[in-house]
Formats: sequence, C-alpha cells, structure tokens
Amino acid sequence: MDQLQTKKDILNRLKTVKGHIQGIEKMVEEEKSCDEILLQIAAVKSSIERVGFIIVEEHTKGCLLKENITPEEVDRILKTIIKFAK
Repeated sequence: MDQLQTKKDILNRLKTVKGHIQGIEKMVEEEKSCDEILLQIAAVKSSIERVGFIIVEEHTKGCLLKENITPEEVDRILKTIIKFAK
C-alpha cells in the first residue's frame, strides 16, 4: 500500500473509532447494559490496535528498507515495536 493510501486508511479508521467512542458516551448516558457497553469498548480497542499495527508495519518497512541502516536504528525500531506491543 502506498503512503497516501495508508494515511487515508489510518484516518478513516480513527474517524470510525471517534464515532464508536461517541456512541459509547451516548450508551452510558442512556444507561445501556454493561454487556452492550463493554462490547463496544472491545470494538474500539481492536480498532485502535489495528491502527497501531498499520503504523508499526509502515514505519518498520520504511526504516528497514533504506540503505545503510545502522544497528542503532534497528534497536530504536525494535524498542518502538516492543513499547507498542505492551
């Protein structure tokens, strides 16, 4: 996927997450059941995680595919991935 398409995909996913969060706020205000609310929270978590993986994937590809990558840069990339995965 090219960078422009990836950026569009990420922004669309984030807008969807924003909509889900607004929906969760409304559900809390309307005192919907905990089951319904938690299901929507799980959907938001999954969406955010997917956005993160897309960003990690693109960042890693961009960094690792360049010429003359240093061991320090590899370490930095790995630390970023580990932080995200926690």
